Amino acid sequence: MSLPSHVRLVEVGPRDGLQNEALPIAVADKVRLVDALSDAGLGYIEVGSFVSPKWVPQMAGSAEVFAQIRRKPGVTYGALAPNLRGFEDALAAGVKEVAVFAAASEAFSQRNINCSISESLERFAPIMSAARQHGISVRGYVSCVLGCPYEGNVAPEQVAAVARELYAMGCHEVSLGDTIGTGTAGDTRRLFEVVGAQVPREKLAGHFHDTYGQAIANIYASLLEGIQVFDSSIAGLGGCPYAKGASGNVASEDVVYLLEGLGIHTGIDLSRLIDAGRQISQVLGRASGSRVAKVRDAS
Repeated sequence: MSLPSHVRLVEVGPRDGLQNEALPIAVADKVRLVDALSDAGLGYIEVGSFVSPKWVPQMAGSAEVFAQIRRKPGVTYGALAPNLRGFEDALAAGVKEVAVFAAASEAFSQRNINCSISESLERFAPIMSAARQHGISVRGYVSCVLGCPYEGNVAPEQVAAVARELYAMGCHEVSLGDTIGTGTAGDTRRLFEVVGAQVPREKLAGHFHDTYGQAIANIYASLLEGIQVFDSSIAGLGGCPYAKGASGNVASEDVVYLLEGLGIHTGIDLSRLIDAGRQISQVLGRASGSRVAKVRDAS
């Protein structure tokens, strides 16, 4: 299969990237990050999460962030809203697209959200109904698609079953996440072959963690399977809580560098993206996790 001419990136740094930080991050710094990302040309930014601050303290203040960002025309500012209360809070904050998540692993689902996969999907029914009523788009995530910290290998057929359910419920797009970052290019191609037989490939996205350094290779493998949407995180923000000391999300800067090298259009200004990553890395008091940014800053 030939490579696509255009790829859309879903920037998850402000949510998936920051949610595991140990130290509090000011609302002003989150707002500055989101605005810098939109200025760099990102067309989709996951700004925050409407969950209990008891469980995810770094996502407290998401409504304030939405109230203060400069919303650019044509940019989608999304949020995670895994239950009806979260959806209602997101709606009140002016969010136009929300995301829900399920696991492809029964063990992970039980450990992470204390219910089975089928029970988690049932919980989304009222969210989907409310979203249709208010004209809100819903994006779906499936975690552990290429491996589980508790079960090990996960069959692509199981991933396909969950993705199919999310799509049938009304998710306009389903993102497949390699949560522990153990997948390889061969695994990735097989995954999209199987899932793509159940859900149209133009409705699928890839979400790769770089724990084993395979994220860029897996994105290239996905491109060969016709996938044109990828989640990434500025400066590689976000660790992998299931692999101590390991990196997490693939860096947006590195993905853009790959795509530019392949002649694939993204509409993203790499220099501005690197600046945004440098800025938030300084706030966090550490170096950027992007290899491209590190080289550019050293030159």
